[in-house]
Amino acid sequence: MAFESLSSKLQATIKRLKGQTRVTEKDVKEFMREIRLALLEADVNYKVVKDFVARVSEKAVGQEVLESLSPGQQIVKIVDDELTALLGAEDYKLDLSKTPPNVIMMVGLQGTGKTTASAKLAAHLRKQGRKPLMVACDIYRPAAIQQLQVLGKQIDIPVFAEGIDVKAATIAKNSIKYAIRNMHDVVIIDTAGRLQIDEALMEELAEVKAEVNPAEILLVIDAMTGQEAANVAETFNAKLDVSGIILSKLDSDTRGGAALSVRAITGKPVKFASSGEKINDFEIFYPKRMADRILGMGDVLTLIDKAVEMYDEKQAEELEKKIMTQTFTLDDFLDQLQQIKKMGGIMSLLKLLPGAGQIKEEDIDERQLVKVEAIIRSMTKKEKRNPDILNASRRKRIAAGSGTTVQDVNKLMKQFEEMRIMMKKLGGKGKKGIGKKMLGGKMPNIFM
Repeated sequence: MAFESLSSKLQATIKRLKGQTRVTEKDVKEFMREIRLALLEADVNYKVVKDFVARVSEKAVGQEVLESLSPGQQIVKIVDDELTALLGAEDYKLDLSKTPPNVIMMVGLQGTGKTTASAKLAAHLRKQGRKPLMVACDIYRPAAIQQLQVLGKQIDIPVFAEGIDVKAATIAKNSIKYAIRNMHDVVIIDTAGRLQIDEALMEELAEVKAEVNPAEILLVIDAMTGQEAANVAETFNAKLDVSGIILSKLDSDTRGGAALSVRAITGKPVKFASSGEKINDFEIFYPKRMADRILGMGDVLTLIDKAVEMYDEKQAEELEKKIMTQTFTLDDFLDQLQQIKKMGGIMSLLKLLPGAGQIKEEDIDERQLVKVEAIIRSMTKKEKRNPDILNASRRKRIAAGSGTTVQDVNKLMKQFEEMRIMMKKLGGKGKKGIGKKMLGGKMPNIFM
């Protein structure tokens, strides 16, 4: 998981500080030493760490902080604020204000996940009502062209390609004409990469840039490369003046060095975070939300965004009605579990809840979800609508049909009953009450 190593170290340090009723300058000094070590171990650039520690230390030893009723909590807030500032302070959106089609150049080294990120970005923009076109400009790797075409077919977004015998700048120029004819308002150009930066690569990218005058030049960086990513970003920025950064493979980076270094070194904002192979594993990079995640404060806003994305208004209203009228069935329960899978799985969602940052992946068994699905699908329609009729013989039949045990069936029914009881309590609270209770209450756990 992203930032897992750094997050666990920082949260352990912060927990000790929060528990202190009185904090001295000596305590702050020791606290900052631990913070410094945690950041360096996370492969954050040394200069970035030095500046960060200096800023936090200066604010943390202030008289108002040390003599306050809760100095520990105030220092934690300072760390959170400075971490947010380090990541970017504000949210940065794509600038697509030019006369359509707006061109987005995707650049980066080979192997960073640039082609996949192009497809993810295209899918993201379509959700926002755009009509994107993807362009295959990697003329050195036929496999890259084929990969983009396969991804385009998967997400039903067209790909403009002219093979490997045409110059990249020419393909880019021709794609603009095609986009105008076919009413595409955004053109995403997947450019060639190299194993390392060289003059030939930069010259080609400069030619493409000059030909299409892009609204955005997004540098795709492999988060796993640590502070080396910041060096790569600095070079690309010097040559092309990139407008923003996409951090790829963020789910595989347990340290977070790249994310915390690249903004400070280049001055360019991280605009998106890409994780996993699925098209939906792509999100806007919100510095404040990311800082809160790292410090174990949760990211409920992103959780809500994910839920809203998966549910249309009609579905949400129907679910609320069922909760309010206590007609929530096992079919509805199964549907909710399917939504969890689409949203990235239970572990990724738990990581967004406040106080859940210390839950280890080994404590969560998502295989239980497979069992639950099998059990519910082995029931008759009548049984799913009215589980109260599930006597011993019915449970034995369901267990046999789902390849599970009677104990598994009993466990599920107990958990479902707990959920029904909780929903009954929520029935009179209305939408706001439900939301508050769902976020703060104890949910039956089928995954542990």
